[in-house]
Amino acid sequence: MNNWKKKFIIIWTGQLFSILSSSIAQFSIVLWISLKTGSAEVLSFATIAALLPQAVLGPFAGVFVDRWNRKWTMIGADSFVALCSGIIALLFYLDTVELWHIYFLLMLRSVGGAFHTPAMKSSVPLLAPEKELMRIAGINQAIQSVCNIGGPALGAILLLAFDMSLVMLLDVFGAIIACTALLFVYIPNPKKENASAKNVLYDMRDGFNVIMRNKGVSWVMVTEVLVTFFVMPMVALMPLMTLKNFSGTAYQVSLIEALFGAGMLAGGALLGVWNPKIRKILLIATSYFLLGLALAFCGVLPAEGFIYFAILTVAQGIVVPFFSGPFTSLLQTQFEPAYLGRVFSLFDSVSLLPSIIGLFITGFVADNLGIANIFIYCGIAIVLTAVLMMCIPPLGIWKEKAGRTNLFIINHPFMLTVYLLGCEEINSEHFMKYNIT
Repeated sequence: MNNWKKKFIIIWTGQLFSILSSSIAQFSIVLWISLKTGSAEVLSFATIAALLPQAVLGPFAGVFVDRWNRKWTMIGADSFVALCSGIIALLFYLDTVELWHIYFLLMLRSVGGAFHTPAMKSSVPLLAPEKELMRIAGINQAIQSVCNIGGPALGAILLLAFDMSLVMLLDVFGAIIACTALLFVYIPNPKKENASAKNVLYDMRDGFNVIMRNKGVSWVMVTEVLVTFFVMPMVALMPLMTLKNFSGTAYQVSLIEALFGAGMLAGGALLGVWNPKIRKILLIATSYFLLGLALAFCGVLPAEGFIYFAILTVAQGIVVPFFSGPFTSLLQTQFEPAYLGRVFSLFDSVSLLPSIIGLFITGFVADNLGIANIFIYCGIAIVLTAVLMMCIPPLGIWKEKAGRTNLFIINHPFMLTVYLLGCEEINSEHFMKYNIT
């Protein structure tokens, strides 16, 4: 742990190039599809293609992430993504690309993500002290935000100035830099039992049982799934919201993406510097509430209200790190490192599958009823999810002397829920005071 800062500097440097190049490539593909088709349904299908393999393969990938060397898992996943981007670049260069080619290669890229994401998240607790996990989550979010700012701006410029083949080649070089950086970092693997006698299905079931035994976190994961279900359609439809509802241009589409990234950068930086000591659950629920309000207000804006849409987009970006960061650190501290690959993979799958269903519905509804209405309905649904989260009883969490966190089902009224969630640590005095057992 003494050199954990140096290790993260090396990892973050590589990830910065990789995430930035991926952001450029992904935005360019989205913009290319938007300009070519102008269809919400087609755009939703592209998003589904990029998510479906990760959702389906996630539980299986998590098992192997926990079994394999996590550093080489990340390197292998990044290399595979680079290969897929290289093939897309070649198709554009040969001028033989078709829409189904894009769908298929986006699906293959998602396979790499199914392994890389849980491997990266599950490696963090092995490299850094527990007290620094939320700060690291904030810095990771800030890096993501820098890429969300630079990616769309550079993507729009490069797409207008150069061929898509060159844009996709940038993603290849970004992945190479990330893999090279990882070669210089030692990432320990968690101690685990010999898995040779266990099959994949057994390990999957074991990971699922570990999650279900943690009742409080299980409920938090349910609310996160609900929010993801309503947020993903907004992410997919944001370019068309700008183009159609506000008669925007390609420049304004990239501006909105950049402003969202700027908001996330500010929020991530604030989270990293502040490292708040208030309850993670309270941070998550409050952030959900504010995000839902912002999305709903976007839907009721008039056609000439682009400036207000831009301001609300910044607000949404600021809020995101304050639920994604605490949620990630919550999982990292609630479960043993040997299970984290499965925990993150299972959660990603469970959250993505409903989102994909939502995208199927959203594309049809948006094309027929209007994109603005989708923003209103989903925003209200997120607000209601935040209220539901605050009313869930089994969220009383405190740390035992052993250092692991355990959860207990507590029957208490709403105000007591708020009180307990607002405490950094819940100890026996709380239970004695309110006669809770």
